[in-house]
Amino acid sequence: PSMLGADLAGEVTTTSGYVVEPDGEARFTVAAIDLGIKTNTPRMFAERGMRVHVLPSTATLHDILDLKADGVFLSNGPGDPATADGAVHLTKEVLGQGLPLFGICFGNQILGRALGLGTYKMKFGHRGINIPVIEHETGRIAITAQNHGFALEGEAGQEFDTPFGRAVISHTCANDGAVEGVRLLDGSAFSVQYHPEAAAGPHDASYLFDRFTSMLEGEKN
Repeated sequence: PSMLGADLAGEVTTTSGYVVEPDGEARFTVAAIDLGIKTNTPRMFAERGMRVHVLPSTATLHDILDLKADGVFLSNGPGDPATADGAVHLTKEVLGQGLPLFGICFGNQILGRALGLGTYKMKFGHRGINIPVIEHETGRIAITAQNHGFALEGEAGQEFDTPFGRAVISHTCANDGAVEGVRLLDGSAFSVQYHPEAAAGPHDASYLFDRFTSMLEGEKN
């Protein structure tokens, strides 16, 4: 069946929330919106002292605020991001609250849509564990794991205005120029299209979890 127009996140999300406890003392609380989350993702947060509340894709801003969450995570997941209006609306509300936000894969497309970017179905999707991605701020290239057939519209390094401040296309694929990440320049939100949490590897991009941790630390200080 065609993935174009497929609304699948609601079919794979958890039906009730659950908690993944941190390794050691809890430093932060993170609300993870399950759009098809990988098991290893909460583990990566837990290793960094985060208590992770995994919430259904139907979660509301009220649910997040009730947790007194320090930050929000938008997970990977299947389907056409153009159908995920509920997740986009929630993301806009989170951005409006100024809560730090990190997204992966489908979560990258959701953040991009919340910032005003369009999405499209790729002629040739990215499937593999050795796809090179350029981080344009540093020039750093990471070898990444990817599995996506949709992408955000945009050009490498493109800055654009959003209702939440300026944003930038932060990462693109070295092979075909497809958008691989966005970042809010005037706020605390970023996302990538690839899988820094992939198990087994590659682990070139696991530093992004540390970047989110630093973002949470900055908000607390």
